[in-house]
Amino acid sequence: MSDDTLFFPGLSPVDGHEIHARFDGGSMSSDGGVLLLREVERGLNFSGMLAACLPDGRDPGRTVHSQASMIRARILAIACGYEDCDDLDALRHDPALKIACERLPDSAQGLASQPTLSRLENLPSWRDLARMGAALIDLFCDSFATSPRHIMLDIDDTIDRTHGAQQLSLFNSYAGGYCFQPIHIYDAATQKPVCFWLRPGKRPSGTEAAMILRHVIRRIRANWPRVSITLRGDGHYGTPEVMAMLEQWDCGYILGLPVNSILKNIANPWCDDVAARWERHGKTGCRDKLRRFFQTRYGAASWGKERRVIARVEASEQGVDVRTIVTNLAGRGKHLYEKIYCARGKMENLIKEHKLYTKSDRTSCHLLNLGWQANQFRLFLHTGAYWLLLRLRAAAPKRSRWRTATFETIRRSFIKTAVRVEQLKSRLRIALPTACPHQKMLVLLAVNIKAQSP
Repeated sequence: MSDDTLFFPGLSPVDGHEIHARFDGGSMSSDGGVLLLREVERGLNFSGMLAACLPDGRDPGRTVHSQASMIRARILAIACGYEDCDDLDALRHDPALKIACERLPDSAQGLASQPTLSRLENLPSWRDLARMGAALIDLFCDSFATSPRHIMLDIDDTIDRTHGAQQLSLFNSYAGGYCFQPIHIYDAATQKPVCFWLRPGKRPSGTEAAMILRHVIRRIRANWPRVSITLRGDGHYGTPEVMAMLEQWDCGYILGLPVNSILKNIANPWCDDVAARWERHGKTGCRDKLRRFFQTRYGAASWGKERRVIARVEASEQGVDVRTIVTNLAGRGKHLYEKIYCARGKMENLIKEHKLYTKSDRTSCHLLNLGWQANQFRLFLHTGAYWLLLRLRAAAPKRSRWRTATFETIRRSFIKTAVRVEQLKSRLRIALPTACPHQKMLVLLAVNIKAQSP
């Protein structure tokens, strides 16, 4: 009988010993850490949450893959680094992934294939997606043990390049091509995702931003009626519609304010003062720059009333630079600008982790009249992977280096672990490498995740 098992040819001997490498290791997986993600997902039930928002008109007697199991497989694959739906054709018989999706590794029936998953992604209507967005906010609120007294929400939009005829794709000169420009909202203190909404590739208008924020704040207040909310964003959101809506809902805000000709005229005396101070003391004092803060009451014609504006004026060898923010928060201008507003720069890292490490920019569906809905659903799926990786990282000890590690480091250290899977009569035996460099941390993560589960 012939043996057609593939082998590695041409490997050099080691200390006189020939190397024979063959693909005959049996039931093995290179993603053993997906079992940890399984426990995180069981606690979150993200797949069940999304599945509950979808209609299912299939015959139960002929249904092989439930919608929850398909969503779970897709989210777990994304968290493991397989962001394309095509990857599931090769992974549907992976023993570790089958266990993570509540299937026995030796079962003949594999996970859902790419065509089945593609049909699932094109299933949601805009009403289903709206329910998912509301459920995502509910998940954020439910993730807290007790209702917080105050939360700081960071909002920003980001470029999502497109390379086809996707619906909502527009040409953006800043991005240098066609793109989407989805809005991301995170909780600043915990890095937890709050809301993600796919939108055309252009700057959001004040009316559009106010509409999205109104839905988010209303849903949060439905869960936490007494919570104090502060919004932090750049100049895209320093619009009269957004500020009026936040004041109506009794929310704080600190937003970037683009400098116009009127603000430049107001700031001219400040610029002259800081430039003169720089000439007298800055250069001789071995400073590379001199910064001063000023504040005034300012009201644009479209605002309807005056609001507090804080200006940061900075003089250096390159000249004088002015940046302004608008806020209804109390406090010194320097503290509000440097400690509160500038801290929003950390959100760029959250967007980076969402886009770069979960590959949430894979929004390439372009079916006529359905493309944006499928791409929005994909954005929610990648948000599920973000939740899993965030919870896995949070299970590490507070003072360990893993708490500040990127998602890619977490994935390579704990998820990309080879395992051998053996299905016995009454149990599953998982064998991990003896030379695994993070054995103790893997055990500690499993213990902490189990302790956090309901």
